[in-house]
Amino acid sequence: MNVLVTGSSGLIGSEAVEYYDREGHQVIGVDNNMRAEFFGSQGDTSWNLSRLKEVTHNFQHHHLDIRDRPSVFNLFQTHPFDLIIHCAAQPSHDKACQIPLLDFEVNALGTVNLLEATRQFCPEAVFIHMSTNKVYGDAPNELPLIEQEKRYDYARAEDYHGISEECRIDRCLHSLFGASKTAADVVAQEYGRYFGMNVGIFRGGCLTGPSHSGVELHGFLSYLVKVAVTGGTYKVFGYKGKQVRDNIHSFDVIQCFEAFRRNPRPGEVYNLGGGRDNSVSVLEAFDIVESLTGKTMNWTYVDQNRIGDHICYISDLRKLKAQFPEWGITRSITQIFEEIVAAEQLRSL
Repeated sequence: MNVLVTGSSGLIGSEAVEYYDREGHQVIGVDNNMRAEFFGSQGDTSWNLSRLKEVTHNFQHHHLDIRDRPSVFNLFQTHPFDLIIHCAAQPSHDKACQIPLLDFEVNALGTVNLLEATRQFCPEAVFIHMSTNKVYGDAPNELPLIEQEKRYDYARAEDYHGISEECRIDRCLHSLFGASKTAADVVAQEYGRYFGMNVGIFRGGCLTGPSHSGVELHGFLSYLVKVAVTGGTYKVFGYKGKQVRDNIHSFDVIQCFEAFRRNPRPGEVYNLGGGRDNSVSVLEAFDIVESLTGKTMNWTYVDQNRIGDHICYISDLRKLKAQFPEWGITRSITQIFEEIVAAEQLRSL
């Protein structure tokens, strides 16, 4: 196959590049390292691009901005893609309020540029859109919760599996990032449903792994481990540090994409995360990383939570598992921590 990966130097993009390259496909990656512009030197992904060039055999990198429609269309005209994995984004709901126009242009306009290029030049291709659970805004916070010693959890038995795709996406507070990603999410659905294209929308929880360039504003476990290994101080923003996220390794994300590629369902939406077994609160994460590094976690508490932040978010994976029974989580939360700690310790040498 000819595979296009946008955001190819990022966490999920680079995992996709490596996987499809190993499988013998021709892979083109698009990434202009805007993460460094968004987050400064800590967000720079050039190290990951250099690594990809060393470990791959059929990978070409294009320094291209997905907002640039003529360049996007030219790329599609010259390359008959069979699979498009769209991961490029402005990924921080905290940063978006500082750069609202840039955020919307990258997340919404960039996405429609890619979808339209696919429709015009390779309409039979499978298009994977990496969305986010922030499309639900703060609606998940309306579920009844119970407070435990180190985490919040759902109070009702019917919510045990977490947030399903039935959760509403409007009449709530999103953050501007959540709004721009909702626009992209809905337009991706429309290209699938209206045009009958093989578009799949995956609403990610905490996507993680050793290739993440985590920063304070984006990259929960990666940034937490980086702070622990380097001896910095971690800021906890509200909710007593008991806020919960489910975490999925980038490898399992790509295996999910591959399951969809083999059996695409136009315009379908899926929640994609680690599920209940891979859920962890900030306080619980401190305990795990301390046990792995032997270092005490230094942290301070900020009483104000992040605007629109989820108190407890666990992805309900039942729809995914029902439609793609061959797919499942292969990396436990402990294995994820071990990989990230090892990678950060190596980078800090």
